[in-house]
Amino acid sequence: MPNLRRSIAAGLSLVALGSLLFTVDAQATRQKGGNLTVFAAASLTDVLPRLSRAFQVRNPRVRFTFSFAASSTLSQQIVAGAPVDLFFAAGPAPMQPLRASGELDGLAQNFTSNSLVIAVPRGNPGKIQSLRDLGRPGVKFLICAPQVPCGSAAAKVLALAQVTASPVSLENDVRSVLSKVALGEADAGLVYRTDVKNTVGAIEFPESKNAINAYPVAVIKGSKLSITAQAFMKFVLSPAGQAILHKAGFGRR
Repeated sequence: MPNLRRSIAAGLSLVALGSLLFTVDAQATRQKGGNLTVFAAASLTDVLPRLSRAFQVRNPRVRFTFSFAASSTLSQQIVAGAPVDLFFAAGPAPMQPLRASGELDGLAQNFTSNSLVIAVPRGNPGKIQSLRDLGRPGVKFLICAPQVPCGSAAAKVLALAQVTASPVSLENDVRSVLSKVALGEADAGLVYRTDVKNTVGAIEFPESKNAINAYPVAVIKGSKLSITAQAFMKFVLSPAGQAILHKAGFGRR
């Protein structure tokens, strides 16, 4: 019984400590309030607003302004001096110039991951069944540009599968690939699994496991809302934030 009481007391102490830490974070966030400017990879267009709304339940004075685009483009804008509080990238490469130029306030942390599928128009008119089918004569397929994380992942899986045909276009971001496939402008496109909508079909392929992209997030140095930005980043990394990401189809961090 004494051991049981000690275990219960220790458990209650941990719960109390967790509640205290959460309250401190929440209070700091409410003190700051204001509008967070967030730059994020195009593949996060749908899920980040869900995460922000969940965060606002406990932090109603915080507002968000999102800018979604290719991670490489956003990274260049930050280096050039664009005012931003948080950067969510679709791969580690776009974080490297920011780290090198001293733009990061602390370390970037991986918050989720993603992998590729083959998107095809409704009805799959090109009869695509595997990654190797993209190399068939006459098949038109799209990928992202190589400097974009989804493009570097696509190039990697195509090389491993020894698919030598060239894409008909290199798009600026994954949403552009998806849009053109949905419109029937190509037989297929390599996109993240989380981007596939009911406007296209999705074909899984085993080679995708060789190019899983880790997604990092970091607070940008000079942010006037760094406490708020850190609090939102902690929420995204928390079990509640991870549950929202996993429900949207994203992988483990």
